[in-house]
Amino acid sequence: MRAIVRNEALRQEQGGDVLRLKAQLERVQGRRLEAPVLPTHPAFASLLPGGGLRPGAAYSLGRSASLLLALMARPSQDGSWCAAVGMPDLGAEAAESLGVDLARLVLVPDPGPRWLAVTATIAEIAPVVAVRPPTRVADGQVSRLAARLRDRGTVLLVQGPWPQAEATLDVGDPQWSGVGRGHGYLAGREVTVTSMSRRWPRIKRERMLLPGANGEVALVSPAVEAKAPVAPVHEAAPARALTEEREYEELQRIEAEERRQERLRIAMRVLEAVS
Repeated sequence: MRAIVRNEALRQEQGGDVLRLKAQLERVQGRRLEAPVLPTHPAFASLLPGGGLRPGAAYSLGRSASLLLALMARPSQDGSWCAAVGMPDLGAEAAESLGVDLARLVLVPDPGPRWLAVTATIAEIAPVVAVRPPTRVADGQVSRLAARLRDRGTVLLVQGPWPQAEATLDVGDPQWSGVGRGHGYLAGREVTVTSMSRRWPRIKRERMLLPGANGEVALVSPAVEAKAPVAPVHEAAPARALTEEREYEELQRIEAEERRQERLRIAMRVLEAVS
C-alpha cells in the first residue's frame, strides 16, 4: 500500500512539473501549444507541428514557389486573406493552378527598402503573409515582428532562413513527368519535401506531387515509392498498355531485325551468284 501511495505521489509531482514546464514554454513563445492551427493541404499535415499552420508562428521555406503557394492554397479557399511581399516573379496563374483563391491574394512585388515595415503592416490585417527578405534582419526587428504576429495571430511564411522558425521546409529530388523521346511537355513534378522542427528530433520527409499533371498536390502512394518486383509491372501489362517508350523500343527492335534479314537475303543472293 505504501508503494502505491509513493507511486501516486510521484506521478502527481511529475505531472505538476510537466504542467509548469508547459506553462513556461507557452509564456516564452507567447501562444498555447494546443491552440487550433490554420488548416493547409492534407499532404503537409505530417510535416507541420500540429498538422497545420500555427497562428502567430513563422515558417522558413526554400525558394520553391510551388511549396509556398501550396501552403497558402487551403487558407485562401477557407476565406483567409493571404499576401506575398517582395516576390515580383510570383505569378497569379501559377497561384491559381495550385488552388490559391486570387480574390483573397494581395501581391506587393516591390515594397522597397522598408519591406519589413510593409510586412508588419500587412500582418495586421492578413492572416497569412509570405515574404522574401532581400537582406538580413536584425534580432531586435525579428523580435518586434514576432510579437506582432503573436498579437494578431498571423502566420509568416519566409522564403529563406528565419530565426526561431516553427519549422523549416524545403523540396528536393525533383522528378518531372510528361516528356517522351523528342516530344511532349512538362506536366507534373514529384519531389521530396523535408521538414525540420524543434518539436521533433529527426527530419521528416514526404514524397509528393508538387504539382501533379492536373495541378493537384498529393502524396505519392507507398506503392509508388516501394521497390519494383523482380519483373517490372509494365512488362506484365497488356500490349495496349505499353508506354510510348516501350513502343519506341519495340519499333526500333523490329526495324533492326528487318535490316538484319535484308542483309542476310543479299548475302544469300551473292553466294548463289558466285556458285
